[in-house]
Amino acid sequence: MSSPLVQPVILAGGSGTRLWPLSTTEFPKQFRPLLGKRSTFQDTLSRVTSSALYKAPITITNQTHAQLAQEQQAEIGVAGILIAETARRDSAAAVALAALAAQRDDPQALVLTLAADHVIPDAEEFRRTVQAGCAAAASGKIVVFGLTPAEPKTCYGYIQPGTALDESGKVSDVNSFVEKPDLETALGYLQSGYLWNSGNFLFRADVMIEAFHKFSPEIISAVQDSFENATELPKGIFNLDAERFEKTPADSIDYAIIERIDNCAVVKGDFIWSDVGSWDAVWEILPKDAEQNSHVGQAHFIESQGCFIHSEGRPTVAVGLNDIIVVSTDDAVLVLPKDKTQQVKKVAQLLGS
Repeated sequence: MSSPLVQPVILAGGSGTRLWPLSTTEFPKQFRPLLGKRSTFQDTLSRVTSSALYKAPITITNQTHAQLAQEQQAEIGVAGILIAETARRDSAAAVALAALAAQRDDPQALVLTLAADHVIPDAEEFRRTVQAGCAAAASGKIVVFGLTPAEPKTCYGYIQPGTALDESGKVSDVNSFVEKPDLETALGYLQSGYLWNSGNFLFRADVMIEAFHKFSPEIISAVQDSFENATELPKGIFNLDAERFEKTPADSIDYAIIERIDNCAVVKGDFIWSDVGSWDAVWEILPKDAEQNSHVGQAHFIESQGCFIHSEGRPTVAVGLNDIIVVSTDDAVLVLPKDKTQQVKKVAQLLGS
């Protein structure tokens, strides 16, 4: 007997202001070619196209970007419906919507929610990791994907694995979730076997919906009401009922559900992963030259080390620079030290981008 297919749901509603000026609220990073010719949204879709494991994807995005998402799906030959949110309500509402949408076909459908802006170069290892988590999810666990830390990152949350749930030891109960640590604490996590929390989940639709009813009933009620009254547009776009959806409380899935349940498991992923949440993260994941410089677009480096250039439409040259990031677009130019990339969000807010 074959295993049930997994319903992938791509969460593509973020604004990505830490990657300004390339990423703006009007054209956010998940729809931009950060690392090559395709957007991270398109790369994420491509990872879940195996008909042996996945159903056709569902994409949840902002109403402003639904047409753009549909166009990018068509560019890579991927079919699937889109659900358009009419307001930003954070990840809890999106995951509730994912469970409700998947439940239409099967109340116990296995749902895989994936952030559209994450980078995972090894698609085959990712597929094996999803398969490894299916049994735990089918049994009623809400499964989160954890990654072996490559370094003591202070910008990620961490997971402490507990008792192994399979013979391989790849899937375990979760002992605890911990917030972004300071450097000393992060070093201790590495030594103690903690994992980075990727924020991507695999679960049965009915299990997640039950968790919302128990812990965040206001969210599931408003989301369900808006979904049941959605308007279907041509070519498979569903616009949620705006008045009803805007009543949804804004909260992250971690605070609303994940950190409050006792049936959570973690599957360990042995692949490179990044949420590319800042320009230094883009530098980290790209190939580098002998001087540790990396680039996208027309860029040149002279007597420079550890630099990154993203250039659109014009040659950009770094001379005698160390650990500097340069982002040149048609609209703006950003230059900053690599250790100041978390300040970019403030720049975007200042300029209203």
